[in-house]
Amino acid sequence: MAPPKNKGDEKILSYLDVVMRRSDLGILRGPHYLNDRIIEFYFAHLASLSPSPRALLLPPSISFWLANCPDPQSLRQFADPLRLPDRDLVLFPVNSNLDVTVAGGGSHWSLLVYCREAGEFVHHDSCRGVNRCHAERLFHAVGGFVDDGGEPPRFVEGFTPQQTNGYDCGLFVMAIAKVVYDWYVARSGCADGEDGWFAALKEEVDADTVDKLRDKVLRLILTLMEPK
Repeated sequence: MAPPKNKGDEKILSYLDVVMRRSDLGILRGPHYLNDRIIEFYFAHLASLSPSPRALLLPPSISFWLANCPDPQSLRQFADPLRLPDRDLVLFPVNSNLDVTVAGGGSHWSLLVYCREAGEFVHHDSCRGVNRCHAERLFHAVGGFVDDGGEPPRFVEGFTPQQTNGYDCGLFVMAIAKVVYDWYVARSGCADGEDGWFAALKEEVDADTVDKLRDKVLRLILTLMEPK
């Protein structure tokens, strides 16, 4: 007789390329630290609402592999299909995990935003630069792949609303990603550079809005689970 399945691993939703599990609902009901799957789901949802061929919201697993790819040839084979030279905006989730053998490791999320018009990789960390070294590793890994013959991109730390607990970092990543992506789509590009979305972040993201986002994402998944 086969062993009983863990109910938390039960598949509850297939959304685009993302498979959600019952345990994800428990994480969102939390408060708990978010896993890769929830961030990937939300990024896929944002991109589906306003598709843009020159913008890319990368799943956490792709960002992690880019940052930790063991050799240059493998890195190029992995990066080339992403067509980074053709992108004006790329959002990279950053995780503090250093062990490529441990799925879902790490204890902190932040967001690295590439803006071609500004020529910058802007790091948004809701815990005062805790992930800077991990973001810089990713920047050094992918910086050469966005090159279109102009000046090399720069790495900068950007204004970021700060979390007030030890578990909402993933929600801040999702909230900031939404602000940046909505700002980009509304302007059809990054013509104003990163200053434009900094102003939006100050107005739209704080601990209260992030707390509400947890419930919004939970309700979105439950709605998508309903029979059509």
